Amino acid sequence: MSSNPITEYGFAAVPASATQLLDDPTTKPSSPPPAYSISDFSIPNTALAKRIQAYAKAHLPETTYNHSLRVYYFGQAIRQYRLQPSGGSVWDFSDETYFLSCLLHDIGTTEENLNKTRLSFEFYGGFLALDVLQHADDDDDATAIAPREQAESVAEAIIRHQDLCEIGKITAVGQLIQLATIFDNTGSFSDLVHQETIEAVSKAFPRSKWSTCFTDTIHKELHLKPWAHTAALGEEKFVGKVLGNRLMAPYE
Repeated sequence: MSSNPITEYGFAAVPASATQLLDDPTTKPSSPPPAYSISDFSIPNTALAKRIQAYAKAHLPETTYNHSLRVYYFGQAIRQYRLQPSGGSVWDFSDETYFLSCLLHDIGTTEENLNKTRLSFEFYGGFLALDVLQHADDDDDATAIAPREQAESVAEAIIRHQDLCEIGKITAVGQLIQLATIFDNTGSFSDLVHQETIEAVSKAFPRSKWSTCFTDTIHKELHLKPWAHTAALGEEKFVGKVLGNRLMAPYE
């Protein structure tokens, strides 16, 4: 792993447009995605990863926690099949940084956190993640605290994970979070993940009617905060895409 924080923590700038990124004919793979199993992608075994995983499991509803882990595995499958072969070191950020981003990307959607702030859930979640990553209990190992730049990368990815746009740039880890969350939530980019991979991940981390759970959260946030950033996706349009997710319907 590089000692350069830009590459190690996923700060490299890539197109914000997933369409532009994936439609580049010079980087398109010549074969369909392989079938991956859960064992093909390990969860980081660091003190920091263990602490944040325990934090996420304690604070997130089970449905959201399972979604977060599906995003990790789907994102790793997308990265290994579609991004790393042609993107070089841009996509070689640490598994730990991506894992932390996945675990915390929806921390702002809990009942407690939705009601304790006027901020949009992604913004509050990013600020909360920044704090949680850099501060641990006194009896925790010092290695369970994230370096500032790693914490900032995670916060940036969380804040922008619903910032779907067609111009500009985004961090590499932020783009991967976007691709994997949209894949799990709406079934978009279905050509990037093999059906057997979807089955394996969904079996390990059941959806348990995730589509309904997620749309309930969308409605709840926009009732509390009509100005929330989620509105930029078009409330009914986005809800329709989530509830119309045919790719994941068999696993609901």
